[in-house]
Amino acid sequence: MVAAGASLLLFLTAAALAGPWLAPSHPDEISLEESLLPPGPGHPFGTDYYGRDLLSRVLAGARVSLAISFSAQLVALVIGVSLGAAAGYFGGWVDWLVCRLVDIVMAFPDLLLAIGIAASLGPGPSSVLLALGLVGWPGLCRVVRGEVMALREREFIDAARVAGAGDWWVIRRHVLPNVAGPVIIATSLGLGSRILQEASLSFLGLGVQPPTASWGSMVHLGLRWLSRAPWLVVFPGLAVALAVLASNLLGDGLRDVLDPRLSD
Repeated sequence: MVAAGASLLLFLTAAALAGPWLAPSHPDEISLEESLLPPGPGHPFGTDYYGRDLLSRVLAGARVSLAISFSAQLVALVIGVSLGAAAGYFGGWVDWLVCRLVDIVMAFPDLLLAIGIAASLGPGPSSVLLALGLVGWPGLCRVVRGEVMALREREFIDAARVAGAGDWWVIRRHVLPNVAGPVIIATSLGLGSRILQEASLSFLGLGVQPPTASWGSMVHLGLRWLSRAPWLVVFPGLAVALAVLASNLLGDGLRDVLDPRLSD
């Protein structure tokens, strides 16, 4: 499962990066005489209402959608690991405060909260990135907090303290390396959620604005021609599905490999 998920995700990422060289034409090139052409030799994915090559736009949308999703998951990772490590290691009021923040964020559905944040910041990729990062960290925080609480009373942690090591040095050198496995698993599984949420926000018009392509906005624009040109929805929708499937396969496979509790 790890190999399948990683291979599929690498394939999509490589296709996105190589898009400018793989695309048959510029994604924004308009050719009205080729409007709504079905998939064929000249246009493998067909064309949209403006005669733009759909394969070129799917590849361009991959760069936008995957870049935002990866970046948002990185933001969630930094926030979640930092707060989770502090809460689990120090306990007391720090743990109480972090847990209350987690409770507040998790009291709202992820997508609904992301829509509210992105709408308040205004449409654009940076708004979507920040919104998804701010709704994605609580799960990682809870994973890290639980693992750190189990580690902080271990003998090697006590030995480092007795040797005079500072708290943050202990966290950085001894605690975080020992929670890397669960963090990698949670990050991989969370990436699929970020991809799907990014597509949802773009579908609602909160992401990149036309004519820039993203998978979600392409699905939205294709809906009005669904009965006449279903390929406008099928191909970007399939790209989203494959990206989510790849991240879930990767996360599940890594969990089987890295989590020893599943092999007992």
